[in-house]
Amino acid sequence: MKVALAGAGAFGNKHLDSMAQIGGIEVVSLVGRDLSKTQEIADKYKIRHVTTNLADSLAIKEVDAVILCTPTQMHADQTIACLQAGKHVQVEIPMADSLAGAQAIVRMQKETGKVAMVGHTRRFNPSHQYLHKRIVAGQTNIQQMDVQTYFFRRTNTNALGQPRSWTDHLLWHHAAHTIDLFAYQTQGTIVAAHAVQGPIHPSLGIAMDMSIQLKASTGAILTFSLSFNNNGPLGTIFRYICDENTYIASYDDLFDGKNQQIDVSNVDVSMNGIELQDREFFASIREGREPIASVVNVLPCYEVLHQLEVQLKNTP
Repeated sequence: MKVALAGAGAFGNKHLDSMAQIGGIEVVSLVGRDLSKTQEIADKYKIRHVTTNLADSLAIKEVDAVILCTPTQMHADQTIACLQAGKHVQVEIPMADSLAGAQAIVRMQKETGKVAMVGHTRRFNPSHQYLHKRIVAGQTNIQQMDVQTYFFRRTNTNALGQPRSWTDHLLWHHAAHTIDLFAYQTQGTIVAAHAVQGPIHPSLGIAMDMSIQLKASTGAILTFSLSFNNNGPLGTIFRYICDENTYIASYDDLFDGKNQQIDVSNVDVSMNGIELQDREFFASIREGREPIASVVNVLPCYEVLHQLEVQLKNTP
């Protein structure tokens, strides 16, 4: 399968590393903002075509699928362009920064019939998969999820500390991961949603602190704190308070309430959530089926995000 990847930044490199572990996949085109830097990455991964324009990659007939790791504001238009060009597409989270954009993608996916998937990685991390299997099997039920997403981002820099050409967002990016995961893990719908946010940053134009509360139709609740002001341990910690135990997930690792690590090495074929996400994308294309994190399956998350955005705009 021939693949084009757009966005040669920190997360694009993670996908390139992951695809190197998957058989039958060849990245044939790489799109980046800076041609010289993109060429360096292409040389490292032996990618023969380099461009600064996604349209150039979409014009390559042999390209079967595209992975988009570009700035959030580009996701909706670029995903639709890929589908219109007859390419399967995986877009990194979020698939859009508005409900209208997400709905437009879903319409185009249904019109073209191509596989369209979103990088909701938490559905694929072995830690969360382990719990999902227990929930589906009726071995446990979630009473509450307590989640902390903390970063220190008072300037536009990426995960490698490099300058970013765009501004990240607590609600439409980072909250999307957890809101989708909460619904996926509880196997319910969101019946109540509330959010408050701190002051707007004077130059970035975004709220740097946010608190979200959700309730699922199962009765489970989510308590969720997010910050770009946290100058301390970084990342996201998920505490699952269940009826039979407590679990703490940190990306691909899982611990119980007594801080004993749980072996999740046999949950899937890899311990890398990004690799498992990519494997699902390519498997769904080969098998002609809907992926676990299809644009249709994750659309309810974006409906909740829209509801919270409207609420925040109308709250002093």
